[in-house]
Amino acid sequence: MELRGKSKRDTNTIGDISEAAISARFLQLGYAVFIPFGRGQRFDLLVEDEDGKFWRIQCKTARIDEDGTVLRFDTANHNVTGKNRQMRHYRGQCDYFAVYYETLNKVYLIPVDQVGVAKAILRLAPAKNNQEKYVRWAKDYEL
Repeated sequence: MELRGKSKRDTNTIGDISEAAISARFLQLGYAVFIPFGRGQRFDLLVEDEDGKFWRIQCKTARIDEDGTVLRFDTANHNVTGKNRQMRHYRGQCDYFAVYYETLNKVYLIPVDQVGVAKAILRLAPAKNNQEKYVRWAKDYEL
């Protein structure tokens, strides 16, 4: 008997993979990791640092742009009720975004207050116009 998983991933599976990779990275670094019961929380993980301080973590999956220079992730979730589409940001409801990009197998930790309330960008390579101001380098946030 051969064991095989599903060939197609849905968005829930993609999110679960990111959350598992992020949890594993925190554990590797010596944090205690707690997962809240139920899906109604505004954070996915609670981590405790060596000083006993707790941090609320919202896990995100990064997407790469077509030229491979920028990682993008949403900093709000979409509430959809019928025709009503609302974006809800996480400011004041979690402390950090932990962003996973599977191809590089890397996790980035970004304070919620350092990014916009809809989307964020982490740059992997310099911009074509060599702009440096306001650039958020992925390497500076690698966990």
